[in-house]
Amino acid sequence: MALSAGPLKVCIVGSGNWGSAVARIIGNNVKHLQKFDPTVNMWVFEEDINGRKLTEIINTDHENVKYLPGCKLPDNVVAIPDLREAVQDADLLVFVIPHQFIQQVCDEITGHVPSTALGISLIKGIDQGPEGLKLISDIIREKMGIDISVLMGANIANEVAADKFCETTIGCKVLENGLLFKELLQTPNFRITVVDDADAVEVCGALKNVVAVGAGFCDGLGYGDNTKAAVIRLGLMEMIAFAKIFCTGQVSVATFLESCGIADLITTCYAGRNRRVAEAFVTSGKSLEELEKEMLHGQKLQGPLTSAEVHQILKKQEMLDKFPLFTAVYEICYEGRPVADIVSCLQNHPQHK
Repeated sequence: MALSAGPLKVCIVGSGNWGSAVARIIGNNVKHLQKFDPTVNMWVFEEDINGRKLTEIINTDHENVKYLPGCKLPDNVVAIPDLREAVQDADLLVFVIPHQFIQQVCDEITGHVPSTALGISLIKGIDQGPEGLKLISDIIREKMGIDISVLMGANIANEVAADKFCETTIGCKVLENGLLFKELLQTPNFRITVVDDADAVEVCGALKNVVAVGAGFCDGLGYGDNTKAAVIRLGLMEMIAFAKIFCTGQVSVATFLESCGIADLITTCYAGRNRRVAEAFVTSGKSLEELEKEMLHGQKLQGPLTSAEVHQILKKQEMLDKFPLFTAVYEICYEGRPVADIVSCLQNHPQHK
């Protein structure tokens, strides 16, 4: 089914740190691309900020003061608190919310979006399904009946919002759709490669957060860059092995050399929120829940949650021993395993046998 003949209407589903950075890109791009409607809807979960509604602040001051303070958003990005109103008549949906909320969001908007709409998921996480792995894009595709591409890469949101150069990867099932989203999103400083290995691209985006938690534990224990490099390498090997076992389509190792793979893994293990909170978990003695509230100001910590989902999938398949880093991260986060065990898991990794 063809998209509407007129300019394509874009809705961003989500407005956190990354969602707001992406809104800045899309809002600026559609102003000079006739293919797209010049007004961009952004669904904002309503919050009260010092007596003012967040949507009012965004629409009046053009700044998301809670999740992307100090960065002006284009005036054609319109914050809407009602989810169904935001997606009404949208041709292109950009999903960028914490992964634990995707089922609820899809349930609310299914039937309120044109059947010809296309989506792209920037959501980093996975779910469990009866066969094992369930990708976030699979959930959207099944619930809404629309084609979904994915975008993952070495994209720290504040740097993207500051227009610092970076790369990213779009994975798609339909090349034409991936190229359409590239047109919507690419800028001189946000360079996009499109690949057809969508499942592997998406798995990279989820699993790198688990590895980053392991890197943060090593930082908290005072180990140096050599140890962190080992965490990154062994983590990458586990990511590749996991994708090859659980992705339904063909997985190309070359995908892991794209921005969504090794580049995103490096930047997340050095600069991401999962690494920072994991380090503080070691040095402060506080729980992950406490640290999430204290350090992330409403943002969500994805690494531990994803490690729990990965653990259930691996346990069901009796494969925990083949993924010692993923397993150690889960057991440290949820089962009280000593943080120092992260090193013995590296020392005894199957890669060294």
